[in-house]
Amino acid sequence: MTVKKVIIVTGASSGIGAAIARRMAKEGAFLALAARREDKLRAVRDEITDTGGRAEYYQVDVTAREQVETMVGRVMKDFGRIDVLVNNAGLMAMAPLAAGKVDEWDRMIDINVKGLLYGVAAVWPVFEKQRSGHFINISSVAGLKVSAGVGTVYSATKFAVKAIAEGIRAESAGKFRSTVIYPGYVESELMLGSSDETTKRGVMDAYAKYAISADRIGDAVAYAVAQPDDTAVNEITIRPTSQEF
Repeated sequence: MTVKKVIIVTGASSGIGAAIARRMAKEGAFLALAARREDKLRAVRDEITDTGGRAEYYQVDVTAREQVETMVGRVMKDFGRIDVLVNNAGLMAMAPLAAGKVDEWDRMIDINVKGLLYGVAAVWPVFEKQRSGHFINISSVAGLKVSAGVGTVYSATKFAVKAIAEGIRAESAGKFRSTVIYPGYVESELMLGSSDETTKRGVMDAYAKYAISADRIGDAVAYAVAQPDDTAVNEITIRPTSQEF
């Protein structure tokens, strides 16, 4: 399979985003890598180009609408089109509601919901002009079920991802494809997002016990992107075999 498509991946500096970028580069795609940490972005870009792939990186904070819009404009200038937007950037700050970590709630909403929407808003006109495009939004199994006592607000942001993905499918009236992916415990820096020490220890213990390679999410993205234009893979749930739902 060779995918000669231009793909933006947010949160591409590590974990799931970097794994998606590496896999799609191997499939022949042209990668636009977006994230905040320039040094790590450069390392991913260099890894891809050193093995014969094509990639550029764009330092961007997805919570800043103007930065997202500028990034999309630069990708269009560099590549001439955009075929896929992978909204992967995210924060998982787990803690009980009673802990009252309102600042972290705000940050998760800014990244996981508003950041995703800023990407959709910036890319939608490009897809309209091309009359084609594919939105891939990375949710979580927490977007399917709320875990009592630790992840209510995180789950709320990931349930929102499902709603947005379904809204894209409905509102684009068949012109664009919409895929939402629900990872379970997958190797990433998400496990480091909690400031509540008790919760953080529990999260890290669970990742140590269950986590599978982030490459599995890259495989899922490759599968969804490779389908014929008349076929949309709307939802994929991926978790360790041993993980309870």
